[in-house]
This record gives sequence, structure tokens and C-alpha cells, in this order.
Amino acid sequence: MSRICELTGKGRQVGHNVSHANNKTKRAFLPNLQNVTLISDALGRGVKLRVSMNGLRSVEHVGGLDNWLTKTSSEKLSLKARRLKREIAKKQTETAQA
Repeated sequence: MSRICELTGKGRQVGHNVSHANNKTKRAFLPNLQNVTLISDALGRGVKLRVSMNGLRSVEHVGGLDNWLTKTSSEKLSLKARRLKREIAKKQTETAQA
């Protein structure tokens, strides 16, 4: 499992630990990823995703998973999230036509 947020694309960053003697050793800064179940209003079910806590706050700020996916470009999203975005868009067009 890669350490990348499925919604924001946030991944690991590389930097240095710097000692008092200014010795530098490589280290990784990992995002705070959590397995969460987000509710999709359009689909009427929960979806399990691996999301950074920063991404989860963003989803809540925008107004839910459906709004986040419709406003976010597909390049940032994981394959699972892109499929979910297409499924939600299809459901929303079906309800708009009915």
C-alpha cells in the first residue's frame, strides 16, 4: 500500500534530520493517513478510502465527498476515486433527467 492520499494526492516528502553538530541524515515526512468511510449522498452508501487528515478536513469544508469529487481535477485522484467520481456524475445526471 503506497503512502499517498487517495483524494488529495499528498505523499511522502524527503528531508534531513539535522543534529546540533549540523550533521544531516535523510528522513521521510509521511502524511497522516487514515482509513475512513465517507458517505456519498448521490450513491446512498459509504465508501472506504485512505485519506490524509488534511484531505478529510478539506472534504468536510467543501460540503461532503460528492462536492469534493466534482470540484477536484482527476489528475490528483487515485484510480478508485476517479471511478467513484464517474459513478457519482452518472447518478447525478440520471436524477437530473428524471
